[in-house]
Amino acid sequence: MSREQDRTTHYKEGSLSLAGTVMLGTGVMIGAGIFALTGQMAQMTGALFPLAFLAAAVIVSFSAYSYIKISNAWPSAGGIGMYLHKAYGNRLPTAFNALLMYFSMVIAQSFLARTFGAYTMQLFGGDESGRMVPVLGVSLIIAAFLVNLLSNRLIQTVASFIGILKIGGILIFGIVGVWLADSIAINISSPGEKGSVGNFLGATALGILAFKGFTTITNSGSEIKDPHRNVGRAIVISIAACVVIYGLVGFAVASNLSLAEIIETRDYSLAAAARPALGQYAVWFTVAIAMMATAGGILASIFAVSRMLAMLTEMKLVPHRHFGMPGSIQKHTLVYTVVLGVFLTAFFDLTRIAALGIVFYLIMDIAIHWGVLRYLRKDINANPWVPAIAIFLDLIALGGFVWVKLNSDPFVIGVAVGTMIVIAIAEQIFLKRTAGIEPPDDEQSQTHHQH
Repeated sequence: MSREQDRTTHYKEGSLSLAGTVMLGTGVMIGAGIFALTGQMAQMTGALFPLAFLAAAVIVSFSAYSYIKISNAWPSAGGIGMYLHKAYGNRLPTAFNALLMYFSMVIAQSFLARTFGAYTMQLFGGDESGRMVPVLGVSLIIAAFLVNLLSNRLIQTVASFIGILKIGGILIFGIVGVWLADSIAINISSPGEKGSVGNFLGATALGILAFKGFTTITNSGSEIKDPHRNVGRAIVISIAACVVIYGLVGFAVASNLSLAEIIETRDYSLAAAARPALGQYAVWFTVAIAMMATAGGILASIFAVSRMLAMLTEMKLVPHRHFGMPGSIQKHTLVYTVVLGVFLTAFFDLTRIAALGIVFYLIMDIAIHWGVLRYLRKDINANPWVPAIAIFLDLIALGGFVWVKLNSDPFVIGVAVGTMIVIAIAEQIFLKRTAGIEPPDDEQSQTHHQH
């Protein structure tokens, strides 16, 4: 058991500087979101999509408050599972919402994998058959799984290196794209098929997916120098940096492509926007950045997600079966995570994967804010109106998104609701069965982190 516990807390206390933490946060945030969501958001709300990114940033800024307050109070408590446990204890809301977070993170991996496939195929003139994108996506997940089996240190080094290249490349794309734009005016006169408030809210909800990586920073609380001050600072700086970068990219895409073109090329809109501005070399450059960004994102994400599921297993919140596999629980959760990611990548397209991710994430996010408002407010000295506003904004974005999807793709909302019902029932049965078994004491796990 001690070896397994050691695996879950292998970082050194105080090993991450503020700058390093910001790099970590922005590295995760600027993943597939900016490469694939731009086109999907334009499809929903037309040429107003850069404003939807801004609206998403406002919502995420209110959301960040709860995470900052909890991680300031308990910087060593790693992961969303611990935050939920602080608020709701060893009960269904903790297990249910932690699993929603887990699934939204696995969904994000599939999103990265499909985006990798969509951009890579631009080197070969696109994917007419529709078969190569999932094949490439599945191959990437399996490759990332094999690297994850090799070395934790290698994962961190590769992910950090790719993060720097990716952010630099996207900044170059945004600046050059705006510089060479045909015109500075963005055509707002044709805001998509249905330029309704619901569509704008739906696009805003999708935009939240491009920012939700900030939660990674809170998971690293015990590794950050002076965490009581620097966790909050890192989150604020990361969100601000992403607003600037997304704004630049959105403007570059909107300036170089017509709305119809953005929607038509929604899975690879950055590569398409590079072509008229800079020609074929720019397409290769953009595809290379997208491939690096998605591959690096998956490498880091698979490790983080399997670690979270291992932690939930140790807290006796989810059932665990070895299925005859050797090795630690974290190795087993790595296998589960990869199998689930491969399934989603093979059978769901980018639009549907994003839809599932945002529904699960927003419901979990609301549960975090409610936990702060109802149970933790005094413990963490939180101002009640900020999480209350965050809940209100989340509900508005989620409502708009569900409304759009019920009209355009009700199947995906059915899958989301069905999955949540299955999770809730299965967890309720599991928790009743294990009611007499106490999870590891929260305070003990705290001191374990600190020593």
